[in-house]
Amino acid sequence: MTDATGGGGAAPAGAETPGLRRTADAPLISDERRRLAAALRPLHTLTVGGELDDAALAEAADAVEGVAARLTARAGPGKHPRQPPDMQRPPQDFFPSSPITGLLNPISPPVRVWMVDGPDGGYDEIRGDAFFDYPYEGPPTCVHGGVIAETFDEILGAANMVANNAGMTGTLTVRYRKPTPLRTDLRIEARCLGRDGRKVRTWGGLFHGDVLTAEAEGIFIVVAPAGFVAIAEANPNSSDPAMLEAMRAEAANVGSAMVGEPAGRVGPVGADDADRGHPPD
Repeated sequence: MTDATGGGGAAPAGAETPGLRRTADAPLISDERRRLAAALRPLHTLTVGGELDDAALAEAADAVEGVAARLTARAGPGKHPRQPPDMQRPPQDFFPSSPITGLLNPISPPVRVWMVDGPDGGYDEIRGDAFFDYPYEGPPTCVHGGVIAETFDEILGAANMVANNAGMTGTLTVRYRKPTPLRTDLRIEARCLGRDGRKVRTWGGLFHGDVLTAEAEGIFIVVAPAGFVAIAEANPNSSDPAMLEAMRAEAANVGSAMVGEPAGRVGPVGADDADRGHPPD
């Protein structure tokens, strides 16, 4: 079932949102920006799939156009600052503006993710759940294959991050084993399989109950912090100064917490697992 945000699996009253537990030294992402994104998600679903007459649609369009005009008038000339991923935060907070997991992005479902212990003391892994509504439809009643591929790209990347082997996607191979149903609770698993030099191999699966509907294997390339700086500097029209300065500071700080460590956790981990994120109750 959908909750008020347009995502699946609403948490009980008073429960914390999966993946949003606060760490001691890191504030939560903007509550008001997150609230606005959540308010917009049902509009996407209703626009695509709602049984509405033209009068209702015209009334909604007038209201939304008015809100957009007012926000445009109040917006500054720059871009809302985006910080590089903080490895001491839970996976849900790695990419707040992501179109897949980002709670600040109204086009994200959002897919909910958290971290779990890997088997036998190996790499930590990612678990998640998803509910794809009408905006994500491909074949009738099924999730669009491109949306599934995009989801894997992000979730496998998060699995690499919690394994301390973050990198950029080199290749992503998706196998569509069965149609993935729309508007249905789905679950996700992803794990880093190993690293050979700069190449990281990662696997992910998308499940409807116990049925594997799609799986993906990716080869990711570890990029040093200075490499990320070079990429951002080559795209000046879409970068923001605050993000670029943070990336430069990280590159100057003898390497990154995202690169080159053995299997296991990244950064300090609280005894109560507050920085891992938690699955829905």
